[in-house]
Amino acid sequence: MATVVQCLSSCANLNSKFKVLSLKGASSSPTSSFSARRGNMLVQNRPMRRQMVVCEAAPTKKADSAAKRARQAEKRRVYNKSKKSEARTRMKKVLEALDGLKKKAEAQPDEIVTVEKLIGEAYSAIDKAVKVRALHKNTGARRKSRLARRKKAVEIHHGWYVPATAAAAEEAVAMAA
Repeated sequence: MATVVQCLSSCANLNSKFKVLSLKGASSSPTSSFSARRGNMLVQNRPMRRQMVVCEAAPTKKADSAAKRARQAEKRRVYNKSKKSEARTRMKKVLEALDGLKKKAEAQPDEIVTVEKLIGEAYSAIDKAVKVRALHKNTGARRKSRLARRKKAVEIHHGWYVPATAAAAEEAVAMAA
């Protein structure tokens, strides 16, 4: 209430000051605008343009929405970072296990079971990251596909899995012989 009274009184003071000045444009009189040269300077007097005085009582300041947005964005960034980091860590563990298994000369088919458990954990971490939108769904699908392809490559390398096209070709060769 006090700010409204102050503003009204300051507006009244401004009005009394501007009553002395003409607020109408001086375009009606041709002699109101002139140019004069004083030394090296050109001085131009131009007619006063219409001036408008606006006086409003400012409302109390609200919480700064930009600061709130920044706080929210930081919370989301940290949360998303942890989700993405977990998914990357799980993927790295799977890939290291698959590389170790591929390099192993005398690997047994039952050793792939431990890798499959790691793959399940990685899939779960990726799916959780996609669910909370820390990762895009296509990114999650691509990463899961990458893990599956690596696993399939290790199985093919050791002969634990024969692709359907290769199996059909072998059967065709066996039948022809």
